[in-house]
Amino acid sequence: MPTTPARRSHGYVRNGTTSLFAALNVATGQVISQVHQRHRHQEFLKFLKTVDAATPASLDLHLICDNYATHKTPAIRTWLIRHPRFHLHFTPTSSSWLNLVERWFAELTNRKLRRSSHTSVRELTADIQAWIDAWNDNPRPFTWTKTADEILASLAGYLAKAGRRTDE
Repeated sequence: MPTTPARRSHGYVRNGTTSLFAALNVATGQVISQVHQRHRHQEFLKFLKTVDAATPASLDLHLICDNYATHKTPAIRTWLIRHPRFHLHFTPTSSSWLNLVERWFAELTNRKLRRSSHTSVRELTADIQAWIDAWNDNPRPFTWTKTADEILASLAGYLAKAGRRTDE
């Protein structure tokens, strides 16, 4: 309830985990997602096939991914060669903030998962899917509030403080 302090139990019990794959349409805010028990290339390939089926064949698809090994296996590369409309781009290490789907994952975490309690993976998965369905009923695109120059200037300042050269 609003104005009621959050409560947490001292006895946290993890009842399992799940792996969520998500693609965010940056223009509309719509999300294509899949939940899997594991996070291997097989599951990523199933997700790519879902994205392929869910988007008009006339569109080129640019997917921004982290550097997780799952996204770079020979099986994935072979599939991508046979599906040239897919273009994978990888964020630099420690730069997940560049990927707007990570901002969406933060929304899911902060608005749904952080204060939730699930007694099973099935319950967790159902809760995630219900939240995604509600999100997609009224999707909202994220917009950058700073210009590229402002972001680069901020990054340059950070690197200078950290003692790293900015012309590398």
